[in-house]
Formats: sequence, C-alpha cells, structure tokens
Amino acid sequence: MNITQTIKHLDWLLIAAVFLLSGLGLLTVYSAGNSGSAFFEKQLIWLSIGFFVMLAVSFFDYRIFKNYSSSVLGIYLFAVVLLLFLFIFGSNIRGSLAWFRFGGIAFEPVELVKLVLIITLAKYFSARHTEIYRWHHFIVSGIYVSLPLLLVLVQPDFGSAAILFFIWLGLLAIAGLKAKHFLVLVSLLLVVSFFGWSYVLHNYQRERLSSFLSPQSDPLGAGYNILQSTIAVGSGGWLGKGLGRGTQSQLNFLPEQHTDFIFAAIAEEWGFFGVLFLISLLAFIFWRLAKSALSANNNFSKFFISGFMILILAHGFVNIGMNLGILPITGISLPFVSYGGSNLLMNFLAIGLIQSIRVRQIEFEKDEE
Repeated sequence: MNITQTIKHLDWLLIAAVFLLSGLGLLTVYSAGNSGSAFFEKQLIWLSIGFFVMLAVSFFDYRIFKNYSSSVLGIYLFAVVLLLFLFIFGSNIRGSLAWFRFGGIAFEPVELVKLVLIITLAKYFSARHTEIYRWHHFIVSGIYVSLPLLLVLVQPDFGSAAILFFIWLGLLAIAGLKAKHFLVLVSLLLVVSFFGWSYVLHNYQRERLSSFLSPQSDPLGAGYNILQSTIAVGSGGWLGKGLGRGTQSQLNFLPEQHTDFIFAAIAEEWGFFGVLFLISLLAFIFWRLAKSALSANNNFSKFFISGFMILILAHGFVNIGMNLGILPITGISLPFVSYGGSNLLMNFLAIGLIQSIRVRQIEFEKDEE
C-alpha cells in the first residue's frame, strides 16, 4: 500500500477529535498566567512532533508485535531497564524519582512503560484468552505487570502504579476473568496498597492522598489544592469567565493549572459547556476506539486497542475525579489536554499503532476480495 492510500485509510475522525481535544488544552495552557506562553510554545512543539510520530508509526507494520514474541519481549525488557536506570540517572522532581533530564527536556519513562505493558499483555492474552481460567496465565500476566509496577511504586509514583494495575485488571476482564481470580486481585490490591502506604509513600504523599476526605481541616496545607480546584470548577457557571479571565487560575490560586488541574482551569474559563465539549470529545474518541476494537480481525489488535481505551479511561477518570475533589491527588494527567511531552507523545504513538492496525486490516480485506 503506497503513501497516498495509507493516508487515505487513516481514521481522520479520530485524529480530528484528538486534535480538537489537544487544541482545547493548548488554549487553556496559553491562558495560564505569565508563564502560559512558554508552556504554550513547548506544548505546540510536542503536539507537532506527536502528529508526525503518529503518521510515521501508521506506516509501521504493527504485526511485528503480533507475530514475533521476541520483539515484544525486547521492548518490555527495555522499558523495565529504563525504570531501573531512574535510580541511577533519574532526576527527583516533587519528591518522585520519575524523570530523566536531557538539558531542558524531561522524559518520564513510565508513560512509555504503560504503552509497552499494553503491547505485552495484548500479545500474551491474544494467544491464551481461551485458557485464562488457568492459574498459570493469571500468574504469568501478573508477573509482567508486577515488575514495572513495583519499580514505579518505589519512585514513588502511586498514581502511575494504579494505572498499570488497572490496565492489567481491565485486560484480564476482557480476556475472561473468573470470580476466584477477582477475589485474589482484590486481596493483592489491598496488600500492595497497605505496603505502599506504610513503607513507600512519604508523609506529604500520604497527606495528599488523605486530604480529599476532609480538605477543610487543613485549607492552607494538605487540603489547599483540592479546595482551590473545586472553587475553580464551581465558579465557572454555564459559560465560564472567559479565556484568560479565570480568577483562580490567573491569580495563581489554582496550582499546576497547566498539568494536574487543567480540568479545573477549563471549567472556570469555559464553564459547563466547555466541560461538556471536553467530555464529549473524550467520549467520541472512546467510541472510535471501541469501534476499531470490535471490528479488528485478530485478537492482538482487539486487546491492544482495548488496553489503550482502558488507559484513556483510567487517566480521564482519575484526573477529573481529583479535580472535582472525589479522588485523591495523584498527579495523573488528562489525556491529550494536560501539558507534558512524555504523555502526549506516547498517546500519539498509540494512536499511530491503531492507525497501522486499521490500514493493514483494510489492505487485508481488499486482498480477500
């Protein structure tokens, strides 16, 4: 299939929705106070790079992962080694050893790890989903997720560790999770949560996680972020205060308004209808992905697309939940909206792989005619 045909067969509705969502994020980042223009320029560069990465990956034959276990094992081991290298070469930012710095550029390996884990589990379950009731497959797939999850917990990054767990749990459910396995998972989650809370998390992180239960008890300390976020969300009304006119965001009451709390900034400046537009775009993207998963002609494709859907859903649910004050603050970004190159590039890379699946499926169907 030549370049013209490949571009023609891309899912342009999905791509358009992704760019509309990213555009909403860009505008909100631009309005983020005095530093907004610098963040805007960097995010615009990442968005441009992301677009070309997506196009390039759409020409890549995803079947190298579908057909060759060695390629999947290779990228999995590479991702785990990257996490290990963080403890030697990583930079500690906001109490978490989760970043590599290359001059003025920071890269968060866990964003790559999330995508690699989806590919790894998609490969594993695609060949074994009919036997998922066997404890062996439950344990082996658990080992695949446990290695990166434990390394991420030690950083510590509780939010990303939870996302990795949700990816595994979601794909297990799609593969046909049994009730007895579910009970084991719940028990495992409780044990890991207790261990993480007691021995891994720092005091400030425990305060952050527990503050959402009663932010009023420490309005200038642990509860400050949640209170300011909920104030921003509630003050937006139906139509919002206007771009660059949000008092919570413009006067810097709202922390991390371009990353963790960008949803609150959107709610304040764009109002209820802006939030509705954002959620509608996320829902549309989810629908296009679901349509691709249901129409996929092989199990690897179904599991990979489903895994990315779980990733988007988990990120969106956790980020919006913590902005509304109903979930603890974990530093999870809003997909395609929050400022940050690592998450944005990995999401576009995933979209590119999904385009590759679509293009090769159309090519296969034409050959069958």
